[in-house]
Amino acid sequence: MDDYRSIDVLLVEDDPGDVLLTQEAFEHNKVHNKLHVVSDGEQAMAFLRREGQYADEPRPDLILLDLNLPRKDGREVLEDIKADAGLRSIPVVVLTTSEAEEDILRSYHLHANAYVAKPVDFDQFIRVVRQIDDFFVSVVKLPRTGQRS
Repeated sequence: MDDYRSIDVLLVEDDPGDVLLTQEAFEHNKVHNKLHVVSDGEQAMAFLRREGQYADEPRPDLILLDLNLPRKDGREVLEDIKADAGLRSIPVVVLTTSEAEEDILRSYHLHANAYVAKPVDFDQFIRVVRQIDDFFVSVVKLPRTGQRS
């Protein structure tokens, strides 16, 4: 049973429908990971830096990041994460509706670990979340972050 451990996932998403869809996908897939949700880029950075209301939150093991966010754009969030020595090792999966080549190239240029276009179909969305979960929990070895720095 030590092969599987639950991880903390930070979902940065401003669309309540997409948040609900992601939560349902986690539940549907019986994903036991802890899903934390913030709705804009400034909240994302406060969560990651454990500032203010997020002071007691865990450091996430994986970030699912939308690009089009209020207050601080997802691209800026990605750039800030990867520029911060204490955060850059956290894998970031850009999970967005954009399929624009410019967004894909820029995300990888900013060191996103993966870029996934959100399917509009619920069943496809479920499959995508399952694949992300399988890859980052079952296939990839993430560092254990028990003692958060």
